[in-house]
Parts: sequence; C-alpha cells; structure tokens
Amino acid sequence: MKNILCLVAFVLLGRTSLSYFKYQRPVQLTGAGQHYLTVDETVWKHARSDLGDLRIYAGEIETPYSLIVERGSRERKRTDVPVLQQSTVAGKTQFLIDMSQLAEYDHLDLKLATKNFVAHARVEGQDDPHGQRWASLGDSILYDLSKENLGGNHMLRLPRATYKYLRVTIDRAVKPEEVQGATSEMGEEQPALWREVSGTSKQEQKGKDTVFTFDVAENVPVERVMFVVEPTQPNFRRKLEIQNEQGAWLGSGEINRIHMVRGGQKIDSEDQNVDFSNSGQESGLKIIKVIIRNGDDPPLRLSGASLQQLERRLYFDAPARGQLTLYYGDEKLEQPVYDYAQLFQRDKAAAAAQLGAEASNAAYTGRPDDRPWSERHPVVLWIAIIAAVAVLGGVALRSIRTTTV
Repeated sequence: MKNILCLVAFVLLGRTSLSYFKYQRPVQLTGAGQHYLTVDETVWKHARSDLGDLRIYAGEIETPYSLIVERGSRERKRTDVPVLQQSTVAGKTQFLIDMSQLAEYDHLDLKLATKNFVAHARVEGQDDPHGQRWASLGDSILYDLSKENLGGNHMLRLPRATYKYLRVTIDRAVKPEEVQGATSEMGEEQPALWREVSGTSKQEQKGKDTVFTFDVAENVPVERVMFVVEPTQPNFRRKLEIQNEQGAWLGSGEINRIHMVRGGQKIDSEDQNVDFSNSGQESGLKIIKVIIRNGDDPPLRLSGASLQQLERRLYFDAPARGQLTLYYGDEKLEQPVYDYAQLFQRDKAAAAAQLGAEASNAAYTGRPDDRPWSERHPVVLWIAIIAAVAVLGGVALRSIRTTTV
C-alpha cells in the first residue's frame, strides 16, 4: 500500500501536463531540421532558475531538446616541440622548430629568457630542413614589458599550416641562448556567445576607486562585465574586483590598453572584459558591484559599462509540419531526461528559431495540492481536536461523578 501511494505521488508531482504551465510562447521556425532557441530575459523572469521546467510541444506531443550553455569549446592538446640549431645569421637570431608531431597548427608559444624587449619575428615553413625554398608564414611582434608592469607576448600567430619544420628569425634583441623551448597546439574552436543583461547601473567615485553598481533582475545569471573606454584614454592597466551587496567576492581581474612603439615596433593590445560568476546568489533583485582600483592614477575615461551572460540555447529538431510552443512556469516539474540531449550533436547549419510574445497559458489549472490533509484543512482539524477534548472531558467528568456516588 505504501509503495502504491509513493507511486501515485510521483505521478502527480513529476509528470508533465500542459495545464501545469503558467506561461507559453509560440516558436517561429524557418523550416524543418535542427533549430535552436535563445533563452531571453522574459523566460528567465518566469521560468525556474535552473530552466528545468522548459518544455517544447507540438500540439500535445513533447519535443525533446538539449540545453546548451554557449561557453565555447576548444579541443586542443598542448605539445612541446623541439627547438634546433639556435644560431646568429646576419646579426639576427635564427633557429628551426620541428613540428612533425602535429598534423596541423596555427600558433607557436616560445619560451624566452629575455626580459624588457620588443622584437620583430619572421616565420617560414618547409618540409625539408635543408631545403632552399622556405614559404613565408607571416610576421609577429614579440615583447616583454615587465619594467612597465604591462605583461608580454611570446606567441607567433600563423595561418593554419602543416609544414614539418619552421624557421624563425628574430631581431638581435633576443639572443640564441635565450630561446629555451617552444610549445604548440591545434584543434577545432567554437567561440563563446554572449548576450547583454539589461538592468540599471550607477557609476561613482569612492576615494581612489571607481565603483559601478548594477541591479540585476531575479534569476538572471551574470558572467562578465564589459567596459567601454574612450578613445582618448592613454595606456593603462587596472585591477578590479567584483562583489555582491554584502561585499562577498565574486571575481577579480584586470583591464588594459597598450598602444605604443618600442624599438621601432608597434604594440597594440586591449582587454576590457572580465569574466566572473554570480551563481549561488539568492533569488530576487541582486546587487553587483564592480570596483576599479585606480591606485595613484586618475580615473579611467569610461563611457559605459554593462553586464553580460553566456547564451543558453535549446537545440531541437523541428518537424516538417505543425506549430511548436514553448511552455514554462511549473516549479515542481522534474528536470527532463531525453536521449536527444545525451546523444546530442550540434549541426553547424542549425537555424535560429524566434520566440513570440509571452502569454498566460489559458489551460493552466496548477498542480493538485500535495500537502497533507491536516495542512490543507487546519480549521477542520482544530474543530475535531476541540470536539475530541470536549468528549473526553465529558467522559472524565461523568466517571468522577459515578465514583463519588
């Protein structure tokens, strides 16, 4: 009997029914085949924070999907590659790199002992290290600005290549004995996809720090802060910290701009985004503070700042005919488990589907009340208790009188 009751409770609480969803939105398709929906802030506002109550229906038939957070992917294996024949040729440092371990590659990281330098590097490719004709693969600027606390770059970026050997020629700023090694990697890369999160923001100056305060709506995850720096702002490098309303740490990083000519070579580098995570924050309006540590430098010339989140997409196979509808707003619905999601393979030609306006589900009735009978009918319970006490009291009083007589 107990097992039967548990089964009934599971069926009532975990099963899907269109009448249990509070909201619905029509899905606009471009044809059959794999499509995807992007979760927008309208969905975030009324769906569960884990998006576990999202369902796609074609009429009354459920359509399986795969929920993907578009973090980007990079399947790469880093490999040490031998550096050979470091020498000086025509006053410049020249060496060979054996790339035969890699089928393809598109960049090379050099391990250099040199500090505080800027140098021009030329890369050529050949399958025969003793060959006379070498193909030009491009030029790079290598630098180390440790003295100015502006970091460095030891990477040679190349077009996708398959040559077994590379010949690298660097200005005399780097000596042959300072070339200590090299690494490379290759793989398929998918960039992360970001969307801006709406909300109010306030900028203020507190002592030496510039502080941005953002109000973020309920359920909406935030994973990046992005700044817009005015073109007139000179070179800079600033650390920043991200906190919640209670001052708890959410993340940290730095933003920078480096545009300069050093040793006759031009350096251009900008990084004005910092990634973090506000997962685990309480639901409801969230306060996020971004603090730029200016130190003894004047505040940055900023024309704006915004928060972003990684796109959440629902991938699904659209039918050749029929209208699809997205439903959500069922707090007690179990997370979906689909073979489609477990075996999901992204189609590079997947088309974007559009969501129509949100509407209340006209068929909504809500789930049956699963609370115990006593919680659903407290007044009846108290009347029964009082009646029972009165009856017991009457019986006790009659027993006392009978005994006395």
